[in-house]
Amino acid sequence: MTATSQMGINPHAAHPTSLLALVKSLWRNRQLIVQMTKREVVGRYKGSVMGLAWSFFNPVFMLTVYTFVFSVIFKSRWGIGDEESKTQFAVVLFVGMIVHGLFAEVLNRAPSLILSNANYVKKVVFPLETLPVIAMGAALFHSLISLGVLLTAFILFNGYLHWTAVFMPFVLLPLVILTLGLAWMLASLGVFLRDVGQTIGIITTVMMFLSPVFYPVSTLPEKFRAWIMLNPLTFIIEQAREVLIWGHLPDWLGLGIYTFAATVVAWLGYAWFQKTRKGFADVL
Repeated sequence: MTATSQMGINPHAAHPTSLLALVKSLWRNRQLIVQMTKREVVGRYKGSVMGLAWSFFNPVFMLTVYTFVFSVIFKSRWGIGDEESKTQFAVVLFVGMIVHGLFAEVLNRAPSLILSNANYVKKVVFPLETLPVIAMGAALFHSLISLGVLLTAFILFNGYLHWTAVFMPFVLLPLVILTLGLAWMLASLGVFLRDVGQTIGIITTVMMFLSPVFYPVSTLPEKFRAWIMLNPLTFIIEQAREVLIWGHLPDWLGLGIYTFAATVVAWLGYAWFQKTRKGFADVL
């Protein structure tokens, strides 16, 4: 019998909380994570006529709507130049949408992850800590599709692609780590406080408008810029635009500091999840 099985038999048993234990768990259950991520992605569109094609058309549709509202109605501009077109505005806007979409999709689902998989808690030996990772895998799939749409549009509109785009995974990595930490925490809180699921949707929406998704930070009054920079999405969105749109190298020092802080949050979130999971069976 494996260590996972031994721990899974008793839902009230103590679980390891170290980062090493987390890494070992993810590696040991890697095949399960991949298989359930595939099932998660395919299951979302199961029964629909267009199937996985919706993962392509959804971001394109939202991009079109946001571009019309902000560039035509509100006359928003990125300050690229006097000849800035709506297509240029759309490409820059799309970068922010991809980053926020990855963050929001995982966090919005996190509070219901345990609630919607109660059978894994009560009846089946299952590594519950992998559920947020599976949700992240599905979100990364959709982000990859959106990123493909973005890069294709950039090439069509400009005729070239910046080589610095290869650094995009390094830009997203710290956000992925941070989001997982928050997801573990929210997945646990969602079991004990059902209002968390309603609240987090409002928070992620507010964070979208309080980050430079639809506007550059430079257009904000100086007194508000420091507050916007406190939003964890702001730095990642700005760095994503640096490597994808402007062709600049990322801020390696900033990414390093962000990654360290994100790792601390991830560990705290995982530790909280492991400590509180003993009470899941009682509540569910």
